[in-house]
Formats: sequence, C-alpha cells, structure tokens
Amino acid sequence: MSAQLSPLTATSFKRLTIKIGSALLVDGETGQLRKVWLESLAADIAALKANGIEVLIVSSGAISLGRRILGLTAESLSLDQSQAAASVGQIALSQAYRDALGAHDVVTGQILVTPNITEQRRHFLNARTTINTLLDMGAVPIINENDSVATSEIRYGDNDRLSARVATMIEADGLILFSDIDGLYTAPPHLDPTAKHLPLIDKITPAIEAMAGGAASHLSRGGMVTKVEAAKMAVNAGTAMVICKGHALHPLKALFEGGKHSYFVPSDTPRAARKNWIMASLPTGRVFIDQGALKALRSGRSLLPIGVTKVDGNFQRGDAVAIFDPANAEVARGLASFDGVDAQRIVGRRSQDVLEILGPVSRTELVHRDNLVLTGIELEGQTQ
Repeated sequence: MSAQLSPLTATSFKRLTIKIGSALLVDGETGQLRKVWLESLAADIAALKANGIEVLIVSSGAISLGRRILGLTAESLSLDQSQAAASVGQIALSQAYRDALGAHDVVTGQILVTPNITEQRRHFLNARTTINTLLDMGAVPIINENDSVATSEIRYGDNDRLSARVATMIEADGLILFSDIDGLYTAPPHLDPTAKHLPLIDKITPAIEAMAGGAASHLSRGGMVTKVEAAKMAVNAGTAMVICKGHALHPLKALFEGGKHSYFVPSDTPRAARKNWIMASLPTGRVFIDQGALKALRSGRSLLPIGVTKVDGNFQRGDAVAIFDPANAEVARGLASFDGVDAQRIVGRRSQDVLEILGPVSRTELVHRDNLVLTGIELEGQTQ
C-alpha cells in the first residue's frame, strides 16, 4: 500500500469519535459493568480533553445492563424484553458514564438516536447542532441507538455503522472502533494461521472488502464486515478510522503509545456535506440500471427512467435508494424523485412517457445528479 503510516499520538486528532461495544463495558459472565475498565477509559478521555481534543462516544451496553437488572437470563430475548431491558439499561449506562467521567470534572450528555434522526435531513441537522453545542461547551456526548423503541425494521443494528454515521455528521477527523481484534487481517486469523495483519489501508477495494468476509462470516453483524462498511462511510467523508483492541485497561493510552491497529486513510477530497449525508443514508429501495445508464452516471449525468431495468422497495419520494449496475454491484446512492409505486410504473420509459403516465411532475429524472453520489465508480474527467 502506497501511503505512509505515521504513528498515532494523543494529538493525532482534533475531534474524535470512539465506538465502544457491549463486550467491553459489560462482563459476559456476570452481566456486571466493567467499572474499573470504564474508569481507565475515562482517565484516557480526560487526558485527551486536557490536550484540547473534543471527544464523542458511541456506546452499546444498554440491553446487556438492563437484562441483568431485570433478571432476564435468556441469551435471546423477545423484542418486548429487549426494549424493556434497553429502557432500564439506558439509565444505568448514562449513570456509569456520568460517574466515570465526572470524577475528572468532565460533563456528559446522552443522545438516543434511531435511523430517522440521521436519515431525514431536518432531524440530521438538529442532531448535529445539539452534538456540536455539547462539544463546544466541553461536554462528552454519549450516543446510542434507541433500542427501547427501535425494531428490526427501523434500526441500525450495529454501532459500527452508527458511529461512522455520527462521525461524518459532526465532521470528526478521527473514528476509533474498539474491538476484540487488533485490526483487519487478510483472512480471519483464528481460522487461518497464515493470515496477515494489515496496519494500513489507503483504499477500500473489493479485495479489502472480501477480506472482511461475507454475510455468513463469523465476523458479520457487528464484526469485521460492518467495520469495513463503517470505514467506507468514514474515509469518503474525510474521517480517518482505526480498528484496535479495547479490552485491556487504558485502551486509548495503549493505542497512542504504539498499540497494534489498522488505520484507514481518509480521502483527500471528501464529499460535500450533503453528499456525505446521502452516501451514509440507509437505502430503503434498490434500483437496477443498464450499461447505458451506468455510462451516464460515470459522465456525471442524472439517472433517467429509460436506463432503469428494475425497482425494488417501498420507498417514498426523497428517500435514499441504492443503485446497482448490470453485474449487481452497487455503484451509487441517491434520493428518489418518485415513490416506489410510481418508479415501478416508469421503469424503462422515456422522459416524455413519464409525463403521460404520471401527469405533470416537477422533474422526469428518477434520481437527479444533484441528489446522487457514486460509490463504486469514478466520474469521468472529474472528482466527486
């Protein structure tokens, strides 16, 4: 890989987002909070703040803590039980962070999010303003998905991607994902003894994505798959991302003193804020295109219905959709100009046909170029 790896230090970042999983905060056998570990992390964060670094935490742990408090012993909870456990656990989690950081005179604030908060533009801007205000006032915002109301249909499902979403939302220059593994390997190291650790990833290629494993991998859902997906979000927005082990005491101190990690290099030309938001939005529909439409997108043009071969999903006008080429590879994301029902009615049709089928409309493009971001291809003769 071509980029040079510079040692990370306590002043490598000015605004840092840290993702903390349940396994770090909660003892897997007892269900108790790992209080000593959290206190060591708080000391690390206080040291960063003393150097003028702004810190935001995206934390799991509410359901795990709430399960113990409510006496729920089952490993697999029903939706109702999970939501109840999250409701109880969120209080315990926020108190734990308040006490640990408060011992260093650091104020905390809690923000619970669901996908609509970061996917709908107005909510996105409101959430960003709140977080930025807390950071400006010297507080450490604690972010978590609102599992007390979230369902399988309306949730992120993992805090890797949520942390990347939040990091790009507040334009953090660094994102640290604490994990049970010290970075990305060429293959799952516990399955392949010849797997090599990758300390530096300067570009996320299909080969890099393949190293993370497929949907059936032992590392999927909250594992390496979602971490690489989070890295794609982060680096495209100009945010560097680090994967490192976090189980030992003082994990930030260990990282900045030379701890083993994988560093994902941020883009030199991050997308504009609106396109960052589109790129990181969770698609509610899928649009499949032909070779002619693919060429049009490469040249910076809008997506017209005539180049669309198929539309899936129950999306509304303005929702994010993922766009796939003839080989079924995702090549773009954009905001739909029509809802899913109308989009299906105009698949493969010319612009003049759209007016006859739908009547007077403000535009005939399925996705206008101003609302479209390429994910897997380069614009010809220009950059994104």
